[in-house]
Amino acid sequence: MSIRRLPETLVNRIAAGEVVERPAAALKELVENAIDAGATRISVRIAEGGISRLEVEDDGCGMTPADMALALERHATSKLPDDAIEDVTTLGFRGEALPSIASVARLTLESRVAGGDGWRRVVDNGVVVAEGPAALANGTRVVVEDLFARVPARRKFLRSARSEYAACLDVVKRLVMARPDVGFIVEHDGRRVLDVQGGQDQLSRVAALTQRDLAANSIGIDLNRGDVHIGGVVSLPTYNRGIADHQYLFVNGRPVKDRLLVGALRGAYADLLARDRHPVVALFLDVPGGEVDVNVHPAKTEVRFRDPQLIRGMIVGGLRRALDEHGFRSVQRPAEAALAAWQQEPVAPPAPTLFAAHLPYPHAPATHLFGADSDSATQALLRDRVIDFAPPRDALPMGRAEAATAPVPQGDAHPLGIARGQIARTYIVAEAEDGLVIVDQHAAHERLVLEQLRRGMSGQAVPSQGLLLPEVVELDEPACDRLEAAAVQLAALGVELERFGPVAVMVRATPAMLGAIDCRKLVTDIADDLAGYDAALGLNEKLELVAATMACHGSVRAGRTLSVAEMNALLRTMEVTPHSGQCNHGRPTWVKLSMDDVERLFGRK
Repeated sequence: MSIRRLPETLVNRIAAGEVVERPAAALKELVENAIDAGATRISVRIAEGGISRLEVEDDGCGMTPADMALALERHATSKLPDDAIEDVTTLGFRGEALPSIASVARLTLESRVAGGDGWRRVVDNGVVVAEGPAALANGTRVVVEDLFARVPARRKFLRSARSEYAACLDVVKRLVMARPDVGFIVEHDGRRVLDVQGGQDQLSRVAALTQRDLAANSIGIDLNRGDVHIGGVVSLPTYNRGIADHQYLFVNGRPVKDRLLVGALRGAYADLLARDRHPVVALFLDVPGGEVDVNVHPAKTEVRFRDPQLIRGMIVGGLRRALDEHGFRSVQRPAEAALAAWQQEPVAPPAPTLFAAHLPYPHAPATHLFGADSDSATQALLRDRVIDFAPPRDALPMGRAEAATAPVPQGDAHPLGIARGQIARTYIVAEAEDGLVIVDQHAAHERLVLEQLRRGMSGQAVPSQGLLLPEVVELDEPACDRLEAAAVQLAALGVELERFGPVAVMVRATPAMLGAIDCRKLVTDIADDLAGYDAALGLNEKLELVAATMACHGSVRAGRTLSVAEMNALLRTMEVTPHSGQCNHGRPTWVKLSMDDVERLFGRK
């Protein structure tokens, strides 16, 4: 079979398969071109999710008619002034976007340079069909219509207009977030969905594009190591989402979806979030051009670092330190939700015959509460009847409230206040200087146990408690192999075990802090965790995640009655323990209603 040169139109369509897989990909290329042209204001108009029409207009430098003709040829670019491909600082340079898009759609390109005349060039699926003068301000306007209309094999794989629009909006949001100095307007089917002014600072732009309450539930990041800088915001662990759609990552101003960076984020939040929860993150990484290769992916969404371990270590270590410093903080949304759901309704006066059920004084004869004018039948019914509100003495829980006269500790020293009681043998109610605090005892203690186990991994061995009779746990051989390989590290966590034949291990001691636990279930869960976590993780990283499972085994369960002393001890320990604001799964361990909120609930404000 002879070799032949492919026609130009087919070459462009093949290139389009790399660059333009859907409307969002075409939109990304057009907006990047506008940014690289020095635009300060960019308008984006989308119709039917971009399938029928995309329009991008900017106030950048514009192009002359000769430049417009070159821009529609393959491998022609203004973004690479010399052959140093590794030093490219623009968002794109491959020079294939416009001709590739024009080969699979009807593309109208209009542009004007300062002091010149506007020019218009129309290309319909690779064929120039019209050109001539155009009336427009300085800058460029690109209109893409009927994408893949003549390529049915690609058109049929497009999703619904709603799905394509969501992808387009996500692409634009990432570019908008990367350039807070540029103003953007985005319209979809004639409806304006985004309008941000240029000249914003980075944090304000991030807040404008994510959720309003992110600012109150996030931590600022500012890290430097040599020439590498990482900035941005990360959410508190208790402020999370079910999908990772709000993780915005940038390298040298370029939006990326890089596996190394995503893995580093997952490592930073490893034992702070459940596996199916994800933080809200906007991280901006600045690296010298020679230390990163942005050309490893046709759409430039992935990068390759010269020193990936440095980048991963900076992200994991830096985010960890920032989260440690703010570990006591927790998302406080229940107060707003309670106030929003509260509905005050007029209460009718109770009927006289039911009044006795609401008597405020125990042991008070009902007749003392009625005047001489009261209904005689009612008085006869209630005469000499005593209403006793005191419950049986043996029904009182151990966690009953302290005397109301006990002093409230100072807010700065003890922000969680002093325990006043326990609700449903699950929640501790405390009075703080500035409000009412409710603590989930199981979630809080689970976090405290985990932090103590983590200290054991850092060299401070966890005290263990020897079993009177060592327990033999039978498992399959691979599970026993994994436990045997990790035996030394598990001993630092207080779990002492040794191999007992090919399909069993003998447990000699467990962490003292866990108390009486089911050894068989604990060891089985540890073996499952060692097998289940990502094979790319090292043993120490796996054991950090295993520690979360152990903490769950040994934490104070919901349904256990605590004494007031135990409640206060838990509160004091939480105040000095990192990450005590959230449990191991990312849920808050405590919430607070300020006194203002309480008074608003009761109509006092």
